[in-house]
Amino acid sequence: MSKHDSELAHQFEDMAQQKEAATLGMWAFLITEVLFFGGLFTAYIVFRTEFPAAFASASHHLDVVMGGINTGVLLGSSLTMALAVHAAQEGNRKSTLAFMTFTLVLGLTFLIIKGFEYQHKFADNLFPGANFVSHGAEPGHEQLFFVLYFMMTGVHAAHMIVGILLLLIIMGMTAKGKFTATYHSPVENFGLYWHFVDIVWIFLYPLLYLIDVTGRAQ
Repeated sequence: MSKHDSELAHQFEDMAQQKEAATLGMWAFLITEVLFFGGLFTAYIVFRTEFPAAFASASHHLDVVMGGINTGVLLGSSLTMALAVHAAQEGNRKSTLAFMTFTLVLGLTFLIIKGFEYQHKFADNLFPGANFVSHGAEPGHEQLFFVLYFMMTGVHAAHMIVGILLLLIIMGMTAKGKFTATYHSPVENFGLYWHFVDIVWIFLYPLLYLIDVTGRAQ
């Protein structure tokens, strides 16, 4: 029997089996995440179909520019994360850390911009509740839009925060030389998680912000 690599956990026969198990576990986790977000998207689509005018009116209160900037920020973070994974596969620790740092900065930038957006909504009394204020013809249905808006973007932001914390852990492990050209599956699997969170936003932005662009301009 060949000597097991020091990077190989005892329950696996070889590095390939260990990597396949880790990747399968991550994909299984992501499938549960798809189901979770799928429920939110389904609820949104049902109510948007039922109250199209109210949802279009409510969406006019969202900042398309800030949302668009955040979309670009996350697309950039997906690129830097992909480059970090590629560097890890080559065993280039310095480049892996550099690209992860860029990813971290972009992730934090997204959250900061999102925080300003939330601040504006609170200032305009658009948070659902007793103090909700709307100037539209269907305030109840517009409030429903913001219930879904805060739920969907809030859950997404929570996933971003978790991603940033995990990224810091992965960066720490990278700095300590835990990953090599033969063992880097944690970096790859984290990359899958990060890309998933970015993809969710790619759907959220047009669904929430771009309902009635023509009407917004009038």
